Amino acid sequence: MKLLLDTHLLLWVANDPSRLSQAARNWIEDMNHEMLFSAASLWEIVIKRSLGRDDFQADARLLRRGLLDNGYREVSITSEHAFALASLPSIHKDPFDRILVAQATVEDMILLTTDPVVASYPGPIREV
Repeated sequence: MKLLLDTHLLLWVANDPSRLSQAARNWIEDMNHEMLFSAASLWEIVIKRSLGRDDFQADARLLRRGLLDNGYREVSITSEHAFALASLPSIHKDPFDRILVAQATVEDMILLTTDPVVASYPGPIREV
C-alpha cells in the first residue's frame, strides 16, 4: 500500500517523531507500506519558512535528502493532479492540502493527515 504523508507528518517524522500519534507510527512503521512525499509539501515548507512560520523551520533541501535516503519516494505534481482539483468539494481552502488530496486520489495512495478538515474529504484519506 502506498502512503502519502501530509506536510506536518513529514516534518514530525524527520525532526520531532515524539509528536507522531501511535496510529501514525503504526502506519509509517509497517514495512508493507511504500512511503511517499509530495513536491507540494516541500513547496509549502519553503513558502511558510520564508514567511517566518515557527512550525516550518526545516530546510526543505535537507528534508528531501533525508526522506530519499530513508526510502521515501517523491511524487511530482502533474497536470492530472491539477485537473483533479476541479472535482474536489470546497471543504478546505489550503491549496497545499487540496493538491495532496488530489494526488492521493489520482495515484491511488492513502493520504495520512493530522488535519480533521482534510480527513473529511471523500477518498483515500486517514486521520492519524
